[in-house]
Amino acid sequence: MATLPNPLPKLASDPSGRSLGLQLPPGRLIDMTDEGVWHEPLLWHSEQSASSGNWTALGGPAARAGLLPVLVDLGGPQGGPQQWELTPADVSYPGDHDAEEVLTEYWEECAAGDEEWPGLAAAPALTADPDARAAQIADTLAEEGPSWFRSPHLALVPARRSADIPAAVGWSGPAGHENDTARLCAVLRSWEDRFGIRVVGLGFDVLAVSVAAPPTTLAEAERTAAEHFAFCPDNILQGPGSLAAYAQQLVGERTWTFWWD
Repeated sequence: MATLPNPLPKLASDPSGRSLGLQLPPGRLIDMTDEGVWHEPLLWHSEQSASSGNWTALGGPAARAGLLPVLVDLGGPQGGPQQWELTPADVSYPGDHDAEEVLTEYWEECAAGDEEWPGLAAAPALTADPDARAAQIADTLAEEGPSWFRSPHLALVPARRSADIPAAVGWSGPAGHENDTARLCAVLRSWEDRFGIRVVGLGFDVLAVSVAAPPTTLAEAERTAAEHFAFCPDNILQGPGSLAAYAQQLVGERTWTFWWD
């Protein structure tokens, strides 16, 4: 995968991040993969649980240093990123894939019968600044801690854009659906452009994104639901059970969460 210069190695000798213009709390560099130690750190995460305001306080300065924020769950049964069997060697570059081609392929593999792929949903109007919405959702996840994020910690990842974060760390959460996470990140890039999403949370097999331009009508939500089904069939098959019921949940929804069995 093509990457930006990685500033994380500097934190090995400068854990406070001052050389990067940061004031970091005590944290940990993660370089463990399914094949052993990676040649450079894949992410840094705080040793302290996330709290309201962490995202805003570190997100802006970190972005200027080439690092993007995301919450990582250290409290799941599989542990934190050190135990997730990250697979950076298996990940391509998100920009090499076309989002609609990826979704069409998934749809044809997963849709019932001969149901035709409906195409990409149109872009709704923004209801908030995407980065401000991401900070709001991150604070909500930190404060309320829904069941799929038992112990969220703020992490920093070297990535060009928020949509690339799962590929940048070699996240393997969707391995039962897709082994090359960059293909899913191509879809996330498209959602960044159309829905103003930001990747705000990663668990072992869970992804949460903030949404600054959610569908506002049921018709818009139904088209979006088709994309979600292709992206993560388990959201529907092990959730509401039908696209129509799932679409109703998407109207005005500011957080999208995906889970792969």
